[in-house]
Amino acid sequence: MTHNSIPDTDYMYSGHVGCPGCGATVAMKFALKALGEKTIMIIPACCWAIIAGPHPQTSLKIPVLHTAFETAGAASSGVRAALDMKNDTETTVVAWAGDGGTFDIGFQSLSGAVERNEDFIYVCYDNEAYMNTGVQRSSSTPYGTRTATTPGQDWKHTRKKNIVEALAAHRIPYAATASIAFPEDMIRKFRKAKEMKGGSRFIHIFATCPTGWRIPTEMCIKIARLAVQSNFFPLYEVENGVSYTLNYKGDRPVTDYMKTQGRFKHLTDKDFGQIQETVDEDWSLLLRKAGETRHS
Repeated sequence: MTHNSIPDTDYMYSGHVGCPGCGATVAMKFALKALGEKTIMIIPACCWAIIAGPHPQTSLKIPVLHTAFETAGAASSGVRAALDMKNDTETTVVAWAGDGGTFDIGFQSLSGAVERNEDFIYVCYDNEAYMNTGVQRSSSTPYGTRTATTPGQDWKHTRKKNIVEALAAHRIPYAATASIAFPEDMIRKFRKAKEMKGGSRFIHIFATCPTGWRIPTEMCIKIARLAVQSNFFPLYEVENGVSYTLNYKGDRPVTDYMKTQGRFKHLTDKDFGQIQETVDEDWSLLLRKAGETRHS
């Protein structure tokens, strides 16, 4: 193990088919470092269903079950039940889905699974649109974003769904956010989720997409870091739906983050001001839930 607590062992082969600068591939690399080889991963239709490679090839050194777009929660429940029948308590079941298969199409089976408190980790790598099929908006797409289905002046005029709060409302044992720009924090959270046997755990990863966000590939990590530093994507944990812990406090304006991306190029200073107000409002609410103040 290296000095910075990031394990040396990789569980991904070279030669995957992710786009250059893909944040979702970085997310998988770090997640598997924490999860280890005794993991079964359920992947519904999403970018990673392609990145992993077509059967019988794979870029992952763990067993993978590909399933339908909307069924990650149900399929993971079934795999966990099968392992329990075999008295296998060591293998960790992980659902790995994009925002389309989590916030939208897969939310019904996810909600049902966590209401039953099924014993698996559900991971949403969030690139904020249906990137695999042409950059269409999802309910994870933030206010102000232009996508293939919000053309011209009709950029998205509604706010992003707060998926962590939706899962925390189910009172599951653990829900957390993570970012590819903060690997030590991400690995710690995956280890924590892995060790919490006997219930549903949810990790929401912020994963940049150069293609959909219209950014240079070499900016992948920097932009993910700016999202956290501006509180656009806060890092925090929720245990049992009520206990909040903040992992980072940002102090940069949202323009530092948003003006780096072509998908926000059409926005005016007035639009950015409105977005800053909503980010500040959400951050203040999160501070109160964590029992902190803005200047603590």
